[in-house]
Amino acid sequence: MFQYELQKVYAAELLRRAEAERLAGRALRARRAARRSGRNDTQGAVRSLRDRFVHAA
Repeated sequence: MFQYELQKVYAAELLRRAEAERLAGRALRARRAARRSGRNDTQGAVRSLRDRFVHAA
């Protein structure tokens, strides 16, 4: 019986952790959306590959 109760506690903890991670992800997406709406930018920034590489000699 003790093992069963430990398993239930462990499963409940995993569910709490999963919900916390989902909530954190939602908050992150909401912050990003709020930043974009302030700039009137509906999509993410797109950068060209020219900015990433230096010119060869």
